[in-house]
Amino acid sequence: MNETNPPSTPLLDAIAHPHDVAQLPRAQLPVLAQELRDEILDIVSETGGHLGASLGVIELTIALHYVYNSPHDRIIWDVGHQCYAHKLLTGRRELMRNLRKQGGASGFPLMRESPHDAFGTAHSSTSLSAAIGMAEAMKLRGEDTRHVIAVIGDGAMSAGMAYEALNNASNVNLKVVLNDNAMSISPPTGAMNDYLRALQRLAGGGAVQVGLKHGKAIGKKAKEVLPAPIGALAKSVGSQFAQAIANRIDHSTWFEALGVEYHGPVDGHNIGVLIECLQAMRDGKTGEGTTGHSPQLLHALTMKGKGYAPAEQAPDRLHAVAALDKVGVGTQPAPTNQASFSSVLGGYLCEAATTHPNLVVVTPAMLSGSGLNGFHRQFPNRCYDVGIAEQHAVTFAAGLACEGILPMMCIYSTFLQRAYDQVVHDVALQHLPVRFIVDRAGYVGADGATHAGCYDLSMVTPLEGALVCSASDGKTLATLLKAVLLWDSGPSFLRFARGTTVPCDDFTAIPAAEVGKAEVRIEGESVAIFALGSRVGAALAAAESVLQQHGWSPTVVDARFVKPHDQDLVGELLKSHRAIVIVEDATGAGLAHQIRQATPVAQHGQLRSLQMPESYIHHAATEEQYRQAGLDAEAIAAEVLNCR
Repeated sequence: MNETNPPSTPLLDAIAHPHDVAQLPRAQLPVLAQELRDEILDIVSETGGHLGASLGVIELTIALHYVYNSPHDRIIWDVGHQCYAHKLLTGRRELMRNLRKQGGASGFPLMRESPHDAFGTAHSSTSLSAAIGMAEAMKLRGEDTRHVIAVIGDGAMSAGMAYEALNNASNVNLKVVLNDNAMSISPPTGAMNDYLRALQRLAGGGAVQVGLKHGKAIGKKAKEVLPAPIGALAKSVGSQFAQAIANRIDHSTWFEALGVEYHGPVDGHNIGVLIECLQAMRDGKTGEGTTGHSPQLLHALTMKGKGYAPAEQAPDRLHAVAALDKVGVGTQPAPTNQASFSSVLGGYLCEAATTHPNLVVVTPAMLSGSGLNGFHRQFPNRCYDVGIAEQHAVTFAAGLACEGILPMMCIYSTFLQRAYDQVVHDVALQHLPVRFIVDRAGYVGADGATHAGCYDLSMVTPLEGALVCSASDGKTLATLLKAVLLWDSGPSFLRFARGTTVPCDDFTAIPAAEVGKAEVRIEGESVAIFALGSRVGAALAAAESVLQQHGWSPTVVDARFVKPHDQDLVGELLKSHRAIVIVEDATGAGLAHQIRQATPVAQHGQLRSLQMPESYIHHAATEEQYRQAGLDAEAIAAEVLNCR
């Protein structure tokens, strides 16, 4: 990374509370915006984080804090990866210097971190429901002077939960800012994106540069005095706004059909326009008949990565980054002898699709994150990115399976939680062979507790007829992928960790794993370690430590399969070893539960279990999280020695 001096930020240096923002002259607010951009880029270059989203909402963040009074007024950031400027303006500048590190600021809004984080968010599309609940609570208490503002992105507006909330938003004093950058985590998809682009085109391809309280009055007057087609007025004055008014008069928006007053679109990087619009919404002066106590939505057009050319040009790739070269164009390259688990997945799926013409991929907005970009390029008609819509994705895959298609449902562990009802009701109960490829199993480091894959084993192992397995490295991932592709008697779940592994270049040379069979990695003595997924590497390190310090080695087994597990091998180990230490990167009813259920009660005393605790472990380095959980090599070695 290039060594640079910290940016000069005299205005930001003087801000200790968002009240200070409102004291600045408006002419200085664009300067503050540039200082915030410089500060965020400097921070993320050291810590990594969600860069593009935060750079895109800086003017919007300044305008919100200029107009509204946080935390008296509640500002909720949907998903929350765009909250860095908000945190810098709300007294957390020092914490931000250790962003997403142990003891530093979370990368997402976190209620325990600050009263200015009105609601903890990290999963998409929750802001509207939470905001409606807060607004109703204020109404019940008679707190008419308080406001609730939900900032939701165009990608988050694709999820069903957002529609459920809008369906129940009538007669609620709710303010919604639709942050529309035409670019969610993955490339935009779906009809809602098309609709928002149509609204943008109605405004002449740009944003309406006018305050709300004036716009509707102009439209009303134009309709009164010019009964002829108002499009002629737009042509005569050359005004994009007039054309927008013409369309606005004759066409109610979809939002207004749901009882939500729509305003915009406006330029989300014009602080003056944003302030005027937000003030009008706050004061209930947005149009004739508006009381200020009905839901209102401001449609703001923004650019992801605004102000940093590499992020503007690659909004997908620079959505989230590791340590960054500020002068260059992206993240530091990984070592050439390493590959991500996701890239191994993508490579295998491309090869499998050539020999399985019915194989398709389904993902809820995780094309890039799950290593599927190559598959999408090679097989565009067999790759379905349904947007941030996990529930729909699962039942859609179930429908495909009903018709003999081989759906590979690629989803993060933490997002699988959002579709559990569909997994049970629509897939498992009907014994449909949907292949769930579960990325980010176990702890995930800097993204913290909200994104940790702790619960998938507890969710899926009780399902009748389910195949459940976990990969410890790239080669194991490939052999398990081949196994689940052959499994057609019900759903299958193949999980793997976030991180790097040894590349897997020749998939044809790797046979399919035999279902239910573990792999012995070290033939040892006395105590056996039965490890799963990411904990196999820790178990091998623990065995090496015991050997170096005590002169003997425990047996180490890569369990590979949770359901069915290798019951025969467990029985043999119980006969030849004093104890089996079961280590898994999950909590609840996982591998240890399956083994205990199948083991005679008389032998339960030989079984030991190490798994994730029933507590939330927040952002830190991944191995530090496993250390805190008692699942690192040192803790495994200590348990082995206790069993000796």
